[in-house]
Amino acid sequence: MHGTRAQHLELSRAAAASDHATGRIGPNAIIQTAEALRLLRGEDEALRVFAAARLEPYLIAPPADMVDETEVTRLHRALRTTLNDDDARTVGAKAGQLTAAYLLANRIPRPAQRVLRVLPARLASHALSRAIAAHAWTFVGTGLFTARPGRPTIYEISHCPLCRGQGADHPICDFYAATFETLFATLVHRNARAREISCEAMGASACRFVIDW
Repeated sequence: MHGTRAQHLELSRAAAASDHATGRIGPNAIIQTAEALRLLRGEDEALRVFAAARLEPYLIAPPADMVDETEVTRLHRALRTTLNDDDARTVGAKAGQLTAAYLLANRIPRPAQRVLRVLPARLASHALSRAIAAHAWTFVGTGLFTARPGRPTIYEISHCPLCRGQGADHPICDFYAATFETLFATLVHRNARAREISCEAMGASACRFVIDW
């Protein structure tokens, strides 16, 4: 039995390395963006954005497995080219909140959540940051995620898939900021807030997020 578990762990690590190397991202980056569009803008607007990204089939049959990161890049670019800036940012943030809610309901074990909630915020931020870093391959694709836990906690994503190839005069990775903020507000401190303080779309070397409470 021990050998079987070890083999399963090695296979999981190999699969993770393969997904990172080939640039694959968890399907929530698409599924929850569709849901946010439907909730905030309606089905017609969702279709318009997904058509601009050439991803209309996902509105009928959402992806069940990891997706090519280029599809996520196209979708988040389509948000900005199809909607005005304020609406695009609002949809991106809502998609991030929905993604965090999914993770809390389905991916982060309840016992672990209970432990994090009773820990002092500084210790909880370190533990949560370790967990996020360990699973970063599921949301940054071929990007590079680094974390500096503490107060404040600082996350960086270089070669960021959300804003890749885009230009802006302000940070535009609202999906990530909202995901981090919702997780921290739920598991670390209810007053936690996340801000993106620099963005590759602005010419920065990495997208940087500051989380404080």
